[in-house]
Amino acid sequence: MKYINLFLLIGFINVAAVYSSFAQENKLEQTPGIKIVPKLEKSMKPKKFDEKDLAGYLFVYFKDQDQSAYMAISADGYTFTDINKGQPIFIGSELAEQKGVRDPHITRGPDGAFYLAMTDLHIFGKRAGFRDTDWQRPIDKYGWGNNRALVLMKSYDLIHWTHSNFRVDLAFPELGDIDCSWAPETVYDPTAKKMMIYFTIRYNNKECHMYYSYTNDDFTKLETTPTRITEIGGLDGDITKVGDEYHMFYVSDARILHSVSDKINEGYQPGNHRIDPESVNTEAPNLFKRLGTNNYVLMYDVYGLRPSNMGFSETADFINYTNLGHFNEGVMKTTNFSSPKHGAVTYLTKEELKAIAEYWKVDIKLD
Repeated sequence: MKYINLFLLIGFINVAAVYSSFAQENKLEQTPGIKIVPKLEKSMKPKKFDEKDLAGYLFVYFKDQDQSAYMAISADGYTFTDINKGQPIFIGSELAEQKGVRDPHITRGPDGAFYLAMTDLHIFGKRAGFRDTDWQRPIDKYGWGNNRALVLMKSYDLIHWTHSNFRVDLAFPELGDIDCSWAPETVYDPTAKKMMIYFTIRYNNKECHMYYSYTNDDFTKLETTPTRITEIGGLDGDITKVGDEYHMFYVSDARILHSVSDKINEGYQPGNHRIDPESVNTEAPNLFKRLGTNNYVLMYDVYGLRPSNMGFSETADFINYTNLGHFNEGVMKTTNFSSPKHGAVTYLTKEELKAIAEYWKVDIKLD
């Protein structure tokens, strides 16, 4: 999301005319089927998943056209179907300070909840009528984007969600004058026994590094001052525990690199070669496991393509990778949507997959 393609400006629709900011009584109203609530009813018995309990995949992504987020489901991890017929379900103009959301990431916590984090940023805010300037602050000082807030959401059923718009700079003035806070992701830290959010902070319009912080249980705020994970310069970090190690994929010079550590938020060394097989610019790596196998799929946003697409590589050892190509150009398929951007995948139980398909009236083949 950091490398703006100016051609995306062509054909941009005025989302201000499509979505209202607030409904009656100032309650946030998303797409019918999504409910924003002040507090979640916690399950009496938190779900503790073994891989054998999981039988489906949930894919979140966004689109530049409306700066909103979408969801798709899959029973096999190869073919994905959007649950709202290719229409957004999280409306950026109602959730974000800048009236747009980007870079959605979703994961499961040990409590069984879904944790959704997004960048608060509308790159077409002026054209959409949300501000008078191209960016919220001067580009010559703060650079492209220059947002400072994160959108945090939590749900147990993918219908009822809490929502928080969290300003990183206001909560932690000790960070100084940050340029931006980008691409948040969340992972459970078994040592701290907390959900850990990590994201990119840029300073001086050039210095990008990845930082981490722990969240409160309600996932409405960051509780600890963001701290650098590593001195590696980079962005779009994605951390996954595999065995006793943590694998971090990240972006440097518009290419995907890889690093490994035995600790979740320190000890990573710079990657020494490009992992993705693309010849054009890439970003937003996300790793997910093929359930029932020892294989992992690395997904990435191939934004250098026209039109943009998601790319996929599969590995069992994190040394050798098989290029699976792009959506609808190989084994990976979409059925009712195209050109997703900066996505992430998590897992569903068979019961959850069936319930979501029935709730949204999605026609997919279930075992």
